[in-house]
Amino acid sequence: MRAIVCLVLAVLALPALAADEGAREAARAAISRQVEALGRDDAPAAYALAAPSIQALFPTPDVFIGMVRTNYGAIYRHRRFVFGEARAEGENGLSQEVAIQDSDGVDWKAAYSLQRQADGEWRITGCRLTKEPGTSL
Repeated sequence: MRAIVCLVLAVLALPALAADEGAREAARAAISRQVEALGRDDAPAAYALAAPSIQALFPTPDVFIGMVRTNYGAIYRHRRFVFGEARAEGENGLSQEVAIQDSDGVDWKAAYSLQRQADGEWRITGCRLTKEPGTSL
């Protein structure tokens, strides 16, 4: 009897797990599209993936990409960009870790925060970039 209850609970949980993975994939896709746009210096495309709260701080695509060039060089130009752990942050939020190696070979960790918008799309609400321990640059 316990086995049947466990099986039923597991089957009922599958849609929730799939939705979780779907959200993670959609959030990763938003980050990837922004990073690709930055690599092409496509300020409007990169800016479009920023949440409204970020766009309010940086009112034009050119101001936004200038900030990224100045403060997020490891993301702007990188050798390696590998997704790590993702965690749900409430019903419509997600945090995503990324391991990055910049163009000089220095290792960094980025902690992205994202929020699902009313239209269902994921937008980036922030990114905290920290140098990995043991790097000298």
